[in-house]
Amino acid sequence: MIMLRSMRFSRSRSKLRNGNKATTPTENDCRGICQIQWELRPGGMLVQKRESNLSSSEEGFITITVSTVSHSHQISIESTSTFGELKIILSLVTSFEPREQRLLFKGKERADDEYLHMVGVRDKDKVLLLEDPAIKEKKMLGLSDPKSFHLCFTN
Repeated sequence: MIMLRSMRFSRSRSKLRNGNKATTPTENDCRGICQIQWELRPGGMLVQKRESNLSSSEEGFITITVSTVSHSHQISIESTSTFGELKIILSLVTSFEPREQRLLFKGKERADDEYLHMVGVRDKDKVLLLEDPAIKEKKMLGLSDPKSFHLCFTN
């Protein structure tokens, strides 16, 4: 965390001497002093730290509604997590492995290395979970080995 002090200075005509040069401000010249707290986000951006009313154990966690075709799941996860980490949690709740999952947020499929907070996922937002169509087709054909899948269509 970086602490910066912000001071506002006032110049009046009575303080301007020797032409247009201003004198050095003193403590009495400062109207307001405030301390700004800064934080570094995972994307590398330096931003002013937000003040939250959450306790330290709940700070940074969001609840996401993940919907499949037939089910809906409430998942609590850190807002700075990636979609890949969300897929791992969903693999425990659903029967889909992380490689079988496709996550959609705001109409776009999200990559595993994208951060939730960087794409705008907030508390109580909805994410759509779909099964990968290629893997679904393999399951329907009863093929688990990709080489045997390729052999079926080449003969």
